[in-house]
Amino acid sequence: MLTFNPQKRKIMELLKKLYQIYSPSGKERAMTKFIWDYVKRIPGVKLETDKIGNLYITKGDAESYPCIAAHLDQVQRLHSKDFTAIETEEIIFGYSSRNKRQEGLGADDKNGIWIALKCLEKYKILKLAFFVSEEKGCVGSENAVIDFFANCRFVIEPDRKGCQDIITEINWTSLCSPDFLKATGHEKFGYKETDGMMTDILALKEKGLGISCVNLSCGYYEPHTDHEVTVKEDLMGCLRLVEHIIGNCTETYPHQPEIQGRREGIYDEFDEAADEIFALLDQEDIWNVEDLYYMYHSVFPDLNMEDYQRIYTEYYNLYPMEEHEDEKILS
Repeated sequence: MLTFNPQKRKIMELLKKLYQIYSPSGKERAMTKFIWDYVKRIPGVKLETDKIGNLYITKGDAESYPCIAAHLDQVQRLHSKDFTAIETEEIIFGYSSRNKRQEGLGADDKNGIWIALKCLEKYKILKLAFFVSEEKGCVGSENAVIDFFANCRFVIEPDRKGCQDIITEINWTSLCSPDFLKATGHEKFGYKETDGMMTDILALKEKGLGISCVNLSCGYYEPHTDHEVTVKEDLMGCLRLVEHIIGNCTETYPHQPEIQGRREGIYDEFDEAADEIFALLDQEDIWNVEDLYYMYHSVFPDLNMEDYQRIYTEYYNLYPMEEHEDEKILS
């Protein structure tokens, strides 16, 4: 029999506040303001933004820092005025009573934001980076101030569905050194090494970031849909792994990405698919990567999900979203 645990419910209050904030790509200001106001109350914290709206946080004064990254935006288009994050003993989901429907939480990547903020409260030395418009092709991280990471030991991004993936390669690009992967102790926490899809840490690596990075499953399921849920124990499992890495990986873990060769024989198909998808996105900006995959995979059977993510990213790199001003500008 399940028993009520008020302490377990209390720890999720911050998470549910994050879920209440609607932050679609390009309209992340409400989330940025919430984080800004929340973090200002923590002693010893410095907050900065850049010209595109990314948020950078430094706590403490040290020669090197652990670093956590997350993105501020979400995909879901439904977020009613009476949206409520409903918590049960095991899960959290979004619901509108007026419309009698489930609505997405934006747990991708508000779960990552929550983990970052919980760690900021706990540790004396830490850096956080929050990026805008990841869901539109990593717009924020593509334009990140890379010098912010110059004294970081590593970067962890909790931005993966499920409960057991530690992503060490994306789009044929390696993300971390074997030494760092071993030092994380991920297997003791039930995590397994695998490859993943485009996210902010790949954009940072492609900008020349020379330290190890990983992306972690952080307890959300059915992302980008209105049936999205968070399994609380899986989210807590990710938090425990992140805390273990911060506490035990006290060295800097250098890493230069090894970019593997693309599969032979698909260049023409990739370019043809890119042309068609670019034309589609020019007409109407409503499609995400999963939509594109299911629309075109029968036409271009040799392309996988990572190929569609690459096409999607390349499109939004060519047609970036409008920049907006922020309170303090990094150069």
